[in-house]
Amino acid sequence: MTAAPRPRWSRFTTALAALAGTAVILTGGATAAHAEPTVAEIERQIDQDWNKLEPIIEQHNATRQDLAVKRKQAAALAKQITPLQLQVDLAMGQVGGLAADAYKGDNLSTVNALLGSRSPSDVVAGLELLDRFAHRQQQQVRNVVVLRDQLAAKKKPLDEMVAQLTRTEAQLAAKKKQINAEIARLDKLRLKVYGSGGGGPLRPAPCPSGYPGGPAGIAVKFACAQIGKIYVWGAAGPDHYDCSGLTMAAWAKAGVSLPHNARQQHDVTRRVSRSELRAGDLVFYYSDLHHVAMYVGGGWVVHASQSGKPITMKRVDDGQINSYGRPG
Repeated sequence: MTAAPRPRWSRFTTALAALAGTAVILTGGATAAHAEPTVAEIERQIDQDWNKLEPIIEQHNATRQDLAVKRKQAAALAKQITPLQLQVDLAMGQVGGLAADAYKGDNLSTVNALLGSRSPSDVVAGLELLDRFAHRQQQQVRNVVVLRDQLAAKKKPLDEMVAQLTRTEAQLAAKKKQINAEIARLDKLRLKVYGSGGGGPLRPAPCPSGYPGGPAGIAVKFACAQIGKIYVWGAAGPDHYDCSGLTMAAWAKAGVSLPHNARQQHDVTRRVSRSELRAGDLVFYYSDLHHVAMYVGGGWVVHASQSGKPITMKRVDDGQINSYGRPG
């Protein structure tokens, strides 16, 4: 039984405020007190800096995902407004025709004809007819005003939504540039540690340790098959993944939809205890839930860890565990 997600617009505005207000406050370099830092010191510096950057990446994913939803809502609202816009255009054309007739003197000709009527009864009947005509004109004008006001009321939230989307897109573009610059800096540090090689075996144990049945089996086999593919932030396959992109894609293969954000995946999965943990469950790390991995059994997880590094296995306890979740 999944937990009920927060309203999308509330999540969207919350995510936008968090993304706009978050700054990447990272150390300017990894140089230690001595001239040549050790491998361990550089690795520690990379891990510290990455743990400051990854929450911003995950927030970017959430905002980008909600932005796509709001774009669809804006398009649907615009489609609903189109028939009303046509009604207003038609009504305005009719009112314009009435004004043109009045300018050309059609009503004046009618009055002159009435004045030339041969009998009082003809005059009375003509005046009633003219009054009904004037009333129709007034009613048409009023109808146009009502339609115009309805259109304005419907367009206001659409205009506000489009303006909000424009601001968010600009903020995402700026944040993407900032993230990419920081990743480039961390990649240079990593080259000092490993050169162009890797940092150890990617599959130090069977993956998975045993195949569970049902959707979990499909998800965990998919995750294990991605080992060796390189982390790219914001990616969800098929060639690259980030942490929540990997778990989202794995469970999507099993027919279960998850959001592209570690915290939101936490919110829509069922909490399980450590003793209940089984292959396919998700393991969430750190107090702010900015990293997620998939448990594959035997005390191991598969995860997409950092930019430029391959998807690999690690011990489930290698990191600050927050909680465990079971999709589906």
